[in-house]
Amino acid sequence: MSYINESVIYNIYPLGFCGAPRKNDGRLEYRLNKIYDWIEHFKKMSVNVIVLNPVFESSFHGYDTIDYKKIDCRLGDNNSFKEICDTLHKNGIKVILDGVFNHVGREFFAFKDLQQNLRNSQYCSWFQGLNFDGRSPAGDPFWYEGWAGHYDLVKLNLSNGNVVNYLLDSVKFWIDEFDIDGLRLDAADCVDIEFFKKLRSTCKSQKPDFWLYGEITHGDYNRWANGEALDSVTNYECYKGLYSSHNDRNYFEIAHSFNRQFGNGGIYRNIYTYNFVDNHDVNRVASMLKNKNHLFNIYSMMYTMPGVPSIYYGSEFGIEGARTQHSDFELRPCLNLDSIPNPNYELLEHIVKLGKVRLELEALKYGDFANLNIMNEKLVYKRWTDNQTVFAAFNLTDRDERIGFDTGTNQMLTDVLNDNEIFDVNGYFELPMKPYSARILVVNDGSFKIRFDDTEKAVTFEDSIKVTNDAAAQESDENTAGADISQKLDGEPEIKLGRYRHYSGKEYEVVGFANHTETGEKLVIYKSLNDEADVWASPCDLFLDEIEFNNQKVKRFAPTA
Repeated sequence: MSYINESVIYNIYPLGFCGAPRKNDGRLEYRLNKIYDWIEHFKKMSVNVIVLNPVFESSFHGYDTIDYKKIDCRLGDNNSFKEICDTLHKNGIKVILDGVFNHVGREFFAFKDLQQNLRNSQYCSWFQGLNFDGRSPAGDPFWYEGWAGHYDLVKLNLSNGNVVNYLLDSVKFWIDEFDIDGLRLDAADCVDIEFFKKLRSTCKSQKPDFWLYGEITHGDYNRWANGEALDSVTNYECYKGLYSSHNDRNYFEIAHSFNRQFGNGGIYRNIYTYNFVDNHDVNRVASMLKNKNHLFNIYSMMYTMPGVPSIYYGSEFGIEGARTQHSDFELRPCLNLDSIPNPNYELLEHIVKLGKVRLELEALKYGDFANLNIMNEKLVYKRWTDNQTVFAAFNLTDRDERIGFDTGTNQMLTDVLNDNEIFDVNGYFELPMKPYSARILVVNDGSFKIRFDDTEKAVTFEDSIKVTNDAAAQESDENTAGADISQKLDGEPEIKLGRYRHYSGKEYEVVGFANHTETGEKLVIYKSLNDEADVWASPCDLFLDEIEFNNQKVKRFAPTA
């Protein structure tokens, strides 16, 4: 089994996430360093794998590569990106990059040589469909194949050994330089399978656990994902079914897809699919739903179905976004944690729970699948291994319902998604369901529980702050009238109450301190002094550390006068 079975993925489109200029202006800006501010957010959601869409030098959107061995200057440089990868790894988060090997941009060095030297270029054979008897739509004195009719995306000839060696050498560089853990293969349905076989051999020889998954929008997934080529593919069939089955109030649709793919005799039982409800190419799921209440069940399904779940950045807050006739930019916004537009924190907390539940339940990570009861607006399915059985139940209606199914046991069911509620069952059971709700039920002797402590439940910590500050105020009044309240770690400087400036320029006020309820870790509590009223908690050592910013070491938070 791969590390991916034990994973929750977070997918970022960096150029959008960072608010980079749409056209590469050639200016070096360390915009991707903002990812440091999101690490605690990732960990809160149990995210342990980050998928980054294109990060290498390009002219516009990242998929028009200029240089495979240089980080896009709009995001930073190779050194800053290496530090980002190192930091993510230290936090237990693996890194998967977007491998764009089907095509390159018009500013790619080999294509520039072709434009200059024409028939005399040594790179004539690098490009698909090259023909000097015509002109390209871009005005070149030759014809070439553009991906899907886009002539800013020049299709590579992956049957050419020199092209293949160049690309494989680039991947080796990424593994050596950044220690990446996997690749997303862009436009995989257009790429020569033989290339994927060579890519697999190259990557697995350097990192046996290296994970390769392809962007496949249609067709038989087994063609690309097998023991010779890729490990997995994007599950577009279930992506569509997850939202449309709710819009149409028809759980038969998604249940059919689940059974077709993963049930007894399912055609993709051998593939651990990459599951998602939106990404940088499709409308945000919150924009696709007729009823936003269904967001909760959609994510509950994605986290309990076979395969690995992936969250597209910002969608954990229920943000919306739809592509226009001419642009995908609405799908790829610049986001900052302290200014999410119209955040749905209830959805975030639901997804936080789902992440913890998934990683704690063996049956969800490794189990078989079977539908138990399918109705238009209600569904129950089963996931199981030799060691554990889990039932997932769903009600998409706006009213209280009951749904019956054969539990096959006389033990108890613990609903780990809803306060560890326990049901005593004996065979067939009528399960009560609230409106727009899901249950994740673990068969056990009544002792099984999953705990969600306060620090895992919320981004904001107002209650903890109130308690901490009340206690601090009392101590100050009784014992240290007029003295500063501070937190000191062994061998570290003090953190005092007062104002601090984040390296990004934003200002915050430290208002108190707390201890993590599970680990005892020291936390600093601070609130935004900008336009937002958000309150945050961070480990003291993280608050005090230094990071690489604009090619120099700076404090993450520095006290202001």
